[in-house]
Amino acid sequence: MLALLVTHPGRTYSRDALLRRVWGFDYYGGSRTVDVHVRRVRAKLGPDLAQHLETIRSVGYLWNA
Repeated sequence: MLALLVTHPGRTYSRDALLRRVWGFDYYGGSRTVDVHVRRVRAKLGPDLAQHLETIRSVGYLWNA
């Protein structure tokens, strides 16, 4: 997921789009899976880099370079 966002900076992806592109069409689970992974990625990135992974309310997520 992080690789997808970083290679397309400034482009917003919805939860459903991230689920399809990262986990595939056959993934059985909820869209909240993306939220959990975003939270974990932010924690691993640390405060300086985590600020680049933005949440766009009611839209999705983007990497703001």
